Amino acid sequence: MDSGRVSSPYGPFPAPPKPLITQVKLPYPLPPETMPQSAHSQSKTRTVLVVEDEQALALGIEDALNVAGFQASVVHDGKLALESVRANAPDLIVLDLMLPSMNGIDILRNLRADGVRSRVLILTAMAGEDDLIRGLEAGADDYMKKPFSPRELVARVEAQFRRVNMDSSPAEILELPGDIRVDLARLEVHRDGQVIPLTPREADILAYLIQHSDRVVTRDDLLLDVWHYKSANIETRTVDIHIVGLRRKVEPDATQPTLIQTVRGKGYRWHDA
Repeated sequence: MDSGRVSSPYGPFPAPPKPLITQVKLPYPLPPETMPQSAHSQSKTRTVLVVEDEQALALGIEDALNVAGFQASVVHDGKLALESVRANAPDLIVLDLMLPSMNGIDILRNLRADGVRSRVLILTAMAGEDDLIRGLEAGADDYMKKPFSPRELVARVEAQFRRVNMDSSPAEILELPGDIRVDLARLEVHRDGQVIPLTPREADILAYLIQHSDRVVTRDDLLLDVWHYKSANIETRTVDIHIVGLRRKVEPDATQPTLIQTVRGKGYRWHDA
C-alpha cells in the first residue's frame, strides 16, 4: 500500500497532513444503525454542502453524512462555494471559516445578503469567543470547534433540521423598544435604517423566549427544545454565544439588555413590558 494513503471502507484517500485533522479520526467505520435515523425517514433527502479545504477531513465529513442518510457534496474553495450555493442552495452548509480565496465569514455575509436561508454550521479551530460571535452575527446557525467527533457532527447536523414545534407562535412582526422591528417570517431585524438578517436559529430562540415569557428559560430548555439535542448534559457555550449575538440585533443597548434578561445561575427571561 502507498504509505501516503490511508485505507478506508469508502476507498483510499490522502493521509491528513496536520495533527488537528488526525484527531478528528475521519473517515471511520461506523454502522448506519448507530447513526441518527431521522435523515433516513425524510420524504425528501436533505442536501448538505461541505466547504472544507482539508481534503481528507472533507471526505470524512462527506462520508459520515452520506452514511447517516444525507446527500452530501464537497467544495474546497471559498469562491467556488459561493458560486455553488448561488446556483443551487443546499438545505445545510457545513462551513469552515479558514478557506482559500474567501473566508467563511465573508461567504456567510454574501449569502445572507443574497437572501440564502440555508442553515449553516461553521467549523473553526479558533478558540476565541469573539470569532464565534462574528460567525453567528454573519448568519451562522451553530458552530463546532475542531477537533470534533464524527458522531457529534452528524448529531449537530440532524439537530438543525428539527425545528422547534410551538403550540402557539408569537406574532410574526415584533415592535420592540428603540424603534426596532423584527420580522420573524422574513428573518429580518429593522433598526437604525438598516435591515439585519436573523438566522433561523435566532428566530427560534426569540420565539421560544417570548412563548415562555411567564418563566425563566434555562440553558437546558433551549438545548433540548430549540436545538433538539438528545441530552443537555454536554459542555457547550453555544446557547450563551447565540444569546450575545441575538441581543446585539434586538436590544436597544446590548451592553445593558432589558428584553433578554439574564437570571443568574438559572437562565434567561423575556421581558418587554
